[in-house]
Amino acid sequence: MSKIPTTLSILTICLVAVTSLPARAAEDEENENGSFLSNLPVELHGFYEMRAGYRLRDDKYEKDMSIMENRFQIDLYSYLEWADLRAKGDVIGDLVTEQVEFDLREINIAARPLDFMDLKVGRQILTWGTGDLIFINDMFGKDWQAFFIGRDVEYLKAPSDAAKISLFSDWANLDLVYTPQFDSDRFITGERISYFNSLLGRLAGRDAIVRTIKPDRWFADDEIAARLYKNISNYELALYGYHGFWKSPGGLNPVMSRAIFPDLNVYGASVRGTVGKGIGNVEVGYYDSADDRSGTNPLINNSEMRYLIGYTQEIGRDLTAGAQYYVEQMLNYDAYRSTAMPGPVRDRYRHVLTLRLTKLLMNQNLRCSLFAYYSPSDDDAYLRPNINYKLDDHFTAELGVNVFLGQYPHTFFGQFQNNTNAYLALRYSF
Repeated sequence: MSKIPTTLSILTICLVAVTSLPARAAEDEENENGSFLSNLPVELHGFYEMRAGYRLRDDKYEKDMSIMENRFQIDLYSYLEWADLRAKGDVIGDLVTEQVEFDLREINIAARPLDFMDLKVGRQILTWGTGDLIFINDMFGKDWQAFFIGRDVEYLKAPSDAAKISLFSDWANLDLVYTPQFDSDRFITGERISYFNSLLGRLAGRDAIVRTIKPDRWFADDEIAARLYKNISNYELALYGYHGFWKSPGGLNPVMSRAIFPDLNVYGASVRGTVGKGIGNVEVGYYDSADDRSGTNPLINNSEMRYLIGYTQEIGRDLTAGAQYYVEQMLNYDAYRSTAMPGPVRDRYRHVLTLRLTKLLMNQNLRCSLFAYYSPSDDDAYLRPNINYKLDDHFTAELGVNVFLGQYPHTFFGQFQNNTNAYLALRYSF
């Protein structure tokens, strides 16, 4: 999250401009040569939200409150003849951290300089790929902490400071994204969520905050992502490429005892389209861990293959079901086993099954949903039941639970068992 005063000042200036428009309306009608700002069309949206949550299990490494915050978002949108402008930011009063923070979600300009080209520059939310809450070729930042403590699912996507160029043709379409300075995930650090610390060989949290050495040189520690896609009949086919770094820490500097982000290249493909009465998708990705292609360095993630197959269908009136099967395959596994550090070792394959059920009731004002992850290889699971009720055109209430289950403290979901929490939210949108 950004605490830079200048970014907050930008939004403040924009807000002042918006709120002053009505007062100047009569004057502007009489003055055809009014100022550029007063004639600029601006749309203002946003919300105010109160969200509270508590752990349902004892965790000696974290506070009992999993989330306790007031959030105020302002979303400003305007357009010129040649470009669209957007600025969106959240002010958060967080009782868990006992801080007031500002999270600049978007501030960008989008234009179509040529008939076959779109361009967007600035902070923006980016996503692609076919997975439902599983990401293979989507190498844009994620906020796993927000996801696990019960913030709205929109906050799983972290913003990227990037330039995106989209090129269109009859043959295929191409998206290119350049990020001049590496944008990592907002990963688990121990400040809000306890986790398995491999160096300590136990669960840890605020007593062992993850410290990192992050690539941060402009135009040197950069990222490039590309997607080439085409629609054929009822199917979208896509190829992906990425050059950058592991988005969450993927290695360790033993001298400084800091987590690091090794070099990473990703190459993948996907297809999505009509299958029977529903939508099916297949996606694969090759993770080339460029700093340890042989797999013999126990301090850096091995290369991997990742596979996903999914299917979604409406199985009843206002009832939709979706299932996915996801596999991570570690490459050079024998080299990994022969050089592994003391402690738990990973399996060659990690299997994950997901299920999503969504039911709409009361004229679609009530949404009841369940998203479940289950890993038969790790013998752990993560359940996300949620109820969302639209009270009227402005107010929405939400109730949800994050349940983590597992037999072992070192597996991905199992390590978060003590972070199981329930949360309640009330939002006013305008």
